Amino acid sequence: MHWKTARRTLSLERPLVMAILNVTPDSFSDGGRFASLDDALRRVDEIIAEGADIIDIGGESTRPGSRRVSAEEECERVVPVIAAIAKRFDVPVSIDTSKAAVARAATEAGAEIINDIAGLRWDAEVADVAAASGAGLVLMHSRGEFETMHSEPPVADIIEEVAAGLRGSIAAANERGVTDEQIVLDIGIGFGKTPRQNLELLAKLDKLSSSLPGFPLLVGASRKSFIAKTLGDIPPEARLPASLAAAAVAVMNGAQIIRAHDVRETVQAVRLAAAILEQR
Repeated sequence: MHWKTARRTLSLERPLVMAILNVTPDSFSDGGRFASLDDALRRVDEIIAEGADIIDIGGESTRPGSRRVSAEEECERVVPVIAAIAKRFDVPVSIDTSKAAVARAATEAGAEIINDIAGLRWDAEVADVAAASGAGLVLMHSRGEFETMHSEPPVADIIEEVAAGLRGSIAAANERGVTDEQIVLDIGIGFGKTPRQNLELLAKLDKLSSSLPGFPLLVGASRKSFIAKTLGDIPPEARLPASLAAAAVAVMNGAQIIRAHDVRETVQAVRLAAAILEQR
C-alpha cells in the first residue's frame, strides 16, 4: 500500500507518524507555543530528528469552543511556515484545513498533503485543489458544522456511521478528480463521538478497514479528551502514556498513519507494534 502526494509516493509498508504542529494561539494542547516562525522551525527541526514522517501544520483550532477564523487569517498563520519548511527541509508537509482557499495557498507554498477534518462537507472545492495539485488528501469523519461538531448527539452504530460518512467523502473526492491513491481516511477520534465510541472505533478498527478496502487509515488520538473522560481528570500534557497505548492498538488493528504531538515516543511505540504484528 502507498500514498500519492503532490511531490512523492509514500510507502506504507511500515506505519508513519504525522507530527502535529499548530501555529495557533488557542489549540487545546500546544496553543501559542509555536506561533512565531522561529519557534515553528525550531520545532520542525526537533521532530524531524525524532523521526517524524510528515509535518501537519494547523492554523485554526478545532478544540471545543474554538472560534472560526477567516481564510485570510489562517493563511497568514500557515503559509510563511509552510514555505520556510519546504525551503529548508525535505519532509512532506500537510496543511490541516477545511477551506479551499487555504488549501490552495498552502499547496502553492509547498504543502503536498491536505488534511480536511470535514471530509469535504464544508467546502467541496478542497477536492478541486487536491485534484489540480496532485496533493494527498486526508478525509476525516466528523458530524455537524464547525460550531456543533463536538456537541452532536451520539449515533447508535458508530462503526456504520463512520464507514458511511467516509464512503460519501470518497465519492465526493472522486467526482472532482481525486484518485483513490491520493486518499487517506481518518476515523475522526473525538469529533461527534462519545468516549465509549472512541474506544469502540479503536477496538474495531480492523472491521472498519475491511469495509473500506484499499484505503489507508489514519488515527489521531493523541492527548484527546476521551482519554481523560475514560481514565480521570488528566490534563493534555499528562496524557502521553494513554496516547501511546491508543497508537499501538491502532497500529495492531490496521492503522497505517498515526497523528501525534509526542513524536519520539510515538515513533517507538508504533514501530514496536509493527514489529510485533510481523510475528503473527
